[in-house]
Amino acid sequence: MAMTGDPCDCDVLVVGGGNAALCAAIAARRAGAAVLLLEAAPKALRGGNARHSRNMRVMHDAPTPWVRGRYPADDYLADLRRVAGDTDHAVARLFVDASADIVDWLAGNGVRFQSCADEVLPYSRKTAFFLGGGKALVNALYATAERLGVAIRYDSDVRALHLRDGPPAVTVGEPGVTVRARALVVASGGFQADAGWLRREWGEAADRFSIRGTPHATGVPLKALLAEGAEPVGAADRCHMVAVDGRAPRVDGGIVTRLDGIAHGIVVDRDGRRFADEGAVVGPSRYTAWGEMVARCPGAVAFSVFDAAIKTRFRPSIFPAIRADGIGELAAALGISPPALEATVAGFNAAITGGGGTAGGDPPKTRLAEPILVPPFGAYPVRAGVTSTCLGVRVDGRARVLRRDGTALDGVHAAGVVMAPNILGCGYLAGSAMTVGAVFGRIAGREAAAYALR
Repeated sequence: MAMTGDPCDCDVLVVGGGNAALCAAIAARRAGAAVLLLEAAPKALRGGNARHSRNMRVMHDAPTPWVRGRYPADDYLADLRRVAGDTDHAVARLFVDASADIVDWLAGNGVRFQSCADEVLPYSRKTAFFLGGGKALVNALYATAERLGVAIRYDSDVRALHLRDGPPAVTVGEPGVTVRARALVVASGGFQADAGWLRREWGEAADRFSIRGTPHATGVPLKALLAEGAEPVGAADRCHMVAVDGRAPRVDGGIVTRLDGIAHGIVVDRDGRRFADEGAVVGPSRYTAWGEMVARCPGAVAFSVFDAAIKTRFRPSIFPAIRADGIGELAAALGISPPALEATVAGFNAAITGGGGTAGGDPPKTRLAEPILVPPFGAYPVRAGVTSTCLGVRVDGRARVLRRDGTALDGVHAAGVVMAPNILGCGYLAGSAMTVGAVFGRIAGREAAAYALR
């Protein structure tokens, strides 16, 4: 399918190359539309953040081959309300109900899931795991899209959207080629890879953030939709972020850069002071809780400190710990004033009680408090690792992009992170972003095809 600039180059144009975009392209193609997918990344890096994923959260009323137990809709919705705050309740309900068969739909399109009976992965009644991880999911969906006849163009970064005076169109690349379609699906993620935009929202701290996923999530299509009058949802100054090793790559580090042991030792800022209760959150949400706290630290950097006994109680970082035989020497290696860190560790040790917490310390540690006494002492530098930003556009249950007055932009649909705040607000619910992408990708593709072929 050539990008000719003719009245319409395709029926449905999909902007993006990750999970949501692929589900949209496949759904539109299965509905009979001629589909063109534009992926900004080169083929070797295709797939967006989905390459780094591993599971998806799905509703089910009975055990399945991939998920144990039951996770009814009311439980899913309660979890969403707990983390998401102000969301579109109708869209959230539709999403939860539609998640019930999304695993079967993906399996029918080539994606393989880990059996819940082999006990290779931790028990979960809420999430199904991809066999081979996110890269295997991405490769399977691309193979299906190609087999169905979806035209795919790599290295095709969208520079502008044109949504007035005729069918939707986009400008691709530099100096720019115009691609026209009868309907458009925007599934290009957030703007976390736009350093300038991130800095405007977070200040100089943004320069120290690690972008965990694709460097191609620059937010150009999102900005264009907002400029065309789409109603914003979520917040530009919030991100989904986790605590990662401070030596992680600037971009594309993925899930393996997360730090697991923060709750077990102590965490100090660049001045050697503790600033939060390390034992307050010990479940899966511990990663996200510490991501934002570190992002708001002086210099957006912190240090996880432990001793030889504590380090045996958690999974190590993929980078070696910084070690020293004394606390003062460790502080010097970290660039912290040795007397400051020595005073912090001594005060923490003195405040530990017999109940696993501390008394008299500020802040207290409520759980997992153990003295830091056994050399060699170790530390990991900690930074905020951004998964995605939390600004999106309003959609309805048909994935149509809505203006502030509630009317739809003609022929324009959205899926994935670019509309996820309708459901997740600025909160994080493990495995749900991949489900949002698949569920609304399928809806957006189907509805865009119906619009194009009507």
